[in-house]
Amino acid sequence: MKVYEGKDVRNVALIGHGHSGKTTLAAGMLYAVGATNRLTRVDEGNTLTDFDDEEIQRKVTISTALAFVEWRKAKINLLDTPGFNTFLNDTRLSLVAADAALVLVDGIAGVEVVTEKVWEFAAQSGLPVALIINKLDRENSSFERALESIHANFGRTAIPIQIPIGQEKDFRGVVDLIGMKAWFYEPDGDGKGREAEIPAELAEAAAKAREALVEMVAEGNDALMEEYFEQGTLSPEHMLAGLREAVKQRRLFPVLCASALRNMGTDRVLDFVVDFLPAPVERGPVRGKSGEQEVERRIADDEPPSAFVFKTVADPYAGRVSYFKVYSGIIKNDASLYNPRTGALERLSHIGCLMGKTITPVTELHAGDIGAVAKLKETLTGDTLCDKAAPIQYPAVTLPEPSIAYAIEARSRQDEDRMGAAIQRILEEDPSLRFYRDPQTKEFLLAGSGQQHVEVVVSRLKRRYNVDVTLKAPKIPYRETIRGTADVQGRHKKQTGGHGQFGDCRIRMEPLPRGAKFEFVNQIFGGAIPKQYIPAVEKGILEAAEEGYLAGYPVVDFRVILYDGAYHEVDSSELSFKLAARKAFKKAMEQAKPALLEPIMNVEIQAPVEFAGDLMGDLNGRRGRITGTEIRGNTQIIRAQVPMAEMLTYQTDLISMTQGRASFTMELSHYDFVPQQQAEKIIAAAKAAKAGAAEEEEEE
Repeated sequence: MKVYEGKDVRNVALIGHGHSGKTTLAAGMLYAVGATNRLTRVDEGNTLTDFDDEEIQRKVTISTALAFVEWRKAKINLLDTPGFNTFLNDTRLSLVAADAALVLVDGIAGVEVVTEKVWEFAAQSGLPVALIINKLDRENSSFERALESIHANFGRTAIPIQIPIGQEKDFRGVVDLIGMKAWFYEPDGDGKGREAEIPAELAEAAAKAREALVEMVAEGNDALMEEYFEQGTLSPEHMLAGLREAVKQRRLFPVLCASALRNMGTDRVLDFVVDFLPAPVERGPVRGKSGEQEVERRIADDEPPSAFVFKTVADPYAGRVSYFKVYSGIIKNDASLYNPRTGALERLSHIGCLMGKTITPVTELHAGDIGAVAKLKETLTGDTLCDKAAPIQYPAVTLPEPSIAYAIEARSRQDEDRMGAAIQRILEEDPSLRFYRDPQTKEFLLAGSGQQHVEVVVSRLKRRYNVDVTLKAPKIPYRETIRGTADVQGRHKKQTGGHGQFGDCRIRMEPLPRGAKFEFVNQIFGGAIPKQYIPAVEKGILEAAEEGYLAGYPVVDFRVILYDGAYHEVDSSELSFKLAARKAFKKAMEQAKPALLEPIMNVEIQAPVEFAGDLMGDLNGRRGRITGTEIRGNTQIIRAQVPMAEMLTYQTDLISMTQGRASFTMELSHYDFVPQQQAEKIIAAAKAAKAGAAEEEEEE
């Protein structure tokens, strides 16, 4: 395929709420430029950018896919991103490779909760943005209502550069307010419109909308404002240059019209991308580090080569496929580049451009372009590849911690043997996942952004690696502590043939503040217990504390003061004092008012404002405490502290309470006392489980 210079490349992310039409628009563009020989459909499972088995089955985008279209001597790299809360971390990771974004807005629903989130992502990345009001052919769709929703959420700087011709099933084209021409389309056609004069019934509305657009373009530029006051309008060339500059500076956010499903308005979107969205070489230098020193690179061919790996796909056949953006220089096929994180040289054999899951080979990629390469040995998402003589490391994207964890268990011994390696491959592909063993409950936990996220991983383990696992709610890592003090003696004496066993220790036990864990104080004077046995006393107490007292959970946040004891010249040993300490610990726990602690989570929920009351009421019912609220646009943010035990089913409940329009994150805050009623149930359940396990052992 042809190699493009950075000035002729456009890297555009398609972002928006799930089902707003991103994948469908990409399919229409590919058909319009002749990259596919027919109009592919999400419902038919044949689109180039939703190629994963899980995406085809679920009919949603789970992971960002790339494709490119060649249009009017330019190459447009399309990043088709996920639009559901659960998979938004992938959208966040991919935006680093984009130089602009097209936000799709549903012509029926208007701005939805994820639309606001991705808008915020684009703002944080400083990306120029245009909006496309999609689905204008659908029943109950309304350009005016969707535009009002955009203005309410994103402000009046979102300005139409097109208005629709017809509405709902009669939608048949768009009026281009820049060129003041009408474009008519055949439904389900090739996406290329027929140019015509503006229909008489729309002439007045078009003139009025054009006037508003000209005024907005002139407003941010003194020279254009002067021309506007003198002439009452702007010349076509000044209008184009002024709009382009306003888009690039994020002063204006153009609004376009389309029906992606019927492939109407597609060529106008392609023209807009080429004419008004910036090439990567226009975006200013990229910052990174060389050792501890801050350095900059221009996105230019004459700089030393460097690239940033923004995504990794674990393909069972092709191995690891790395998606990268060339930040500087020209990267040629078979180049050897240095990875500053690992210190290794990587050979980039068979570089290419992505068309869904297919890599189209190229000889070289220029600064600003996006490419892919298979089988890099040590390079992962977030790594930089560069010239060893001119090292640079670009910052990786920081993702929020996973909000929900599930216990994961292999179904068979064979699955268990393969599970670790298979999960490791999936973790390389998805940096927002965590896989770890809980040291207290001994369970393997898989943590992700939501239930659906973790379920997709389980399904991939089965499909790709033939590893069968089950998911279950994790055990709550309760802990035990004390509320009072105790002063006790622990004495271990055993006489058998030969040497006996003797150890005697006196301890005081007292509570410590939450999070202080354990403190051991040795106050032995005069050799009541020889020095060599003191560590055995501490070890005995720690071992007993690990086993728990009330319900088998570790005891924490207490201090033990060893102040007296006795020993025997012959019969005392480390073991004797360890056993004496265990007895002392159990006696002390009886007296020191033992209590159960539970993990309390910091929870943050983002949901449409209309659900706020119900959500706060629900959190109160979960023993939660609201710590703060905030409104951003139409989104209510609720912060609360809630016991982990009350949050195990929250993902499912939140979906049903908000029709899937809310998301939440959760992280450990602290431990606190379990209310008496709940504590009694937990202790009873633990004792019953212990009794059941003992019976099973006896039967064996």
